[in-house]
Amino acid sequence: MIGALLVGFITGVVARMLIPFDTLRGLRGPKSWLFSLGLGIAGAILGWLIFAKWIGWGDSNILDLGGIIGSIIGAIIVLIIFNWLVRFRIIGRPGA
Repeated sequence: MIGALLVGFITGVVARMLIPFDTLRGLRGPKSWLFSLGLGIAGAILGWLIFAKWIGWGDSNILDLGGIIGSIIGAIIVLIIFNWLVRFRIIGRPGA
């Protein structure tokens, strides 16, 4: 479980560094860490669904170190969708 949280956090941080959006500028401290963790876990699940279930690559473990590339791709997709939802005011801005 600790490994899954660590992989999720690292995935979220890497995705946020690769795709820096203005909608996330107000996040600091624990809010930023929790957002990165949630983003990483959501990205890992999406990446697992895309690569392991849909395409057929990978194994059955959702949050493992071998699937970190798929997790990062999934987190980037989640981050782009989140940014789109914030820009069109479908959901509120985090930290505001």
